[in-house]
Amino acid sequence: MAKEIVRIAKLEFNAGQAKPGPELAGLGIVMPEFTRQFNDETKDRGSEPVPVEITIYNDKSFTFKLFSSPAAYKLLQAAGIKKGSANSKTTIVGKITKKQLEEIAAYKLVDFNTDDIEKGMKIVAGTAKNMGITIEGVDDIDQIMKDAKKAAVAEAKSHIDQQKFEAEAAAAVENANASVEVEVIGKKEDSEGSV
Repeated sequence: MAKEIVRIAKLEFNAGQAKPGPELAGLGIVMPEFTRQFNDETKDRGSEPVPVEITIYNDKSFTFKLFSSPAAYKLLQAAGIKKGSANSKTTIVGKITKKQLEEIAAYKLVDFNTDDIEKGMKIVAGTAKNMGITIEGVDDIDQIMKDAKKAAVAEAKSHIDQQKFEAEAAAAVENANASVEVEVIGKKEDSEGSV
């Protein structure tokens, strides 16, 4: 009789460093057994983040599948930076070479829906772009920098315009409140005067 799948969970742990904890507690598996198996299978991967898909069965047993580290992690490593850009349209935070792009794509190919390295490179290049990382030999870096400066200026202008708008709106509300008070005072005086 086949085991019934109760749940499939996708988590991420650093290689060789999984420990029982809240991420695993709700899965209903024997946590020390999972962490031992995971750590044994990932000990040769340094301390990189390792995505894992855990399939839990009705008898509380489990199987799991390991994936390659996220492209974002590999891009940060290749660019020698700690984090990507908060706004990739206005801030470029690093660059990699076309060779590094190809190496990352080759590494990630096992998890992509393609076995074509060129398509894999496009996927990784898209991630790099969203992180504010340029690719020498692929991107027109001068144009990207010009576009980023334009976008930064436009964003700053928009921010200033928003501040002006908010100040004008606050002043209008304040003026409206003042005129309401004057009207109320005027009505009180009229009603008192007629008594």
